[in-house]
Amino acid sequence: MALDHRLSPEHEELRRTVEEFAQDVIAPKIGEYYERHEFPYEIVRQMGSMGLFGLPFPEEYGGMGGDYLALCIALEELARVDSSVAITLEAGVSLGAMPVHLFGTEEQKRTWLPRLCTGEILGAFGLTEPECGSDAGGTRTTAVRDEKTGEWVINGTKSFITNSGTDITGLVTVTAVTDRKEDGSPRISTIIVPSGTPGFTVAPAYSKVGWNASDTHELSFSDVRVPGENLLGEEGRGFAQFLRILDEGRVAIAALATGLAQGCVDESVRYANERTAFGKPIGANQAIQFKLADMEMRAHTSRLAWRDAASRLVAGEPFKKAAALAKLYSSESAVTNAREATQIHGGYGFMNEYPVARMWRDAKILEIGEGTSEVQRMLIARELGLSA
Repeated sequence: MALDHRLSPEHEELRRTVEEFAQDVIAPKIGEYYERHEFPYEIVRQMGSMGLFGLPFPEEYGGMGGDYLALCIALEELARVDSSVAITLEAGVSLGAMPVHLFGTEEQKRTWLPRLCTGEILGAFGLTEPECGSDAGGTRTTAVRDEKTGEWVINGTKSFITNSGTDITGLVTVTAVTDRKEDGSPRISTIIVPSGTPGFTVAPAYSKVGWNASDTHELSFSDVRVPGENLLGEEGRGFAQFLRILDEGRVAIAALATGLAQGCVDESVRYANERTAFGKPIGANQAIQFKLADMEMRAHTSRLAWRDAASRLVAGEPFKKAAALAKLYSSESAVTNAREATQIHGGYGFMNEYPVARMWRDAKILEIGEGTSEVQRMLIARELGLSA
């Protein structure tokens, strides 16, 4: 019996719907937002109206009742056109809303998820700090419980936080040290901090190489007080919680990276058929054909990898290694395809009016965010039974 990796009719219908939206609505406008380093509120609003932010969440909380595979399908189609929009959705769902869904109390879910699912508000995940990223055990942000009021008092700084400073950002889930073990190692917890809480400051937006139409800031917390019930999940279990979030997020980033890799193929095939040199389309040259064949191979294999990981996730099977493999391969494929697409476009590939220039700038972060390529190789080696 042959393994059928094709999408179900429902998932294929979703794919076509998002593809049409990306091509008809996002593609004509996003370049201008990108050039202005401007967050595309109107596009995000339309994505919310389509239910994209609610794809993997239950209908009882305002979601679409779909699954993580559905989210990844949408991310791939969006990233074929633009990664800023795709990462806004990925971070809003995987990092913003998913922690509340997975670890929140019933009250927390009913308070936050309905607005997160419709895109009325965005959520962010405050993990990375100026001196720790992959080494999350080095977290320096602290949260101390006030014995008189029961409130958490948070102090610290977070870096590179997506969706954290928009006009519609509603909350940031912050990882903080709440206690120490006997050996001195930190016990980390996650705490919901609503936007606008006194002492919670959002720094000016970063000047980034890519993802210029997405929102990224440094955050600081100076004696920020939130109610004790804003603790998300069990106290001291924050480390395990964010590992779960990152494992799932890697599948989503793999889908996004696949979309970028495929977008490079799409744009390069179009250009190779239109651009002539020495009296014929450049696509007639074997050197260009071989480049494009290799680019399609990378995109196709990346797609198989993330769909395998997503299928395991949805089925409730172990997926950590599959997620790391998919994230590693697809992100490196995206970087390679972006470089090759720029080369095929020649001088025009260096002009911002061409999508491949944007894709080239956007690709590199995919080898860094949600676990660097080096971290993915460490995870894969560990899953193979190799110890440090």
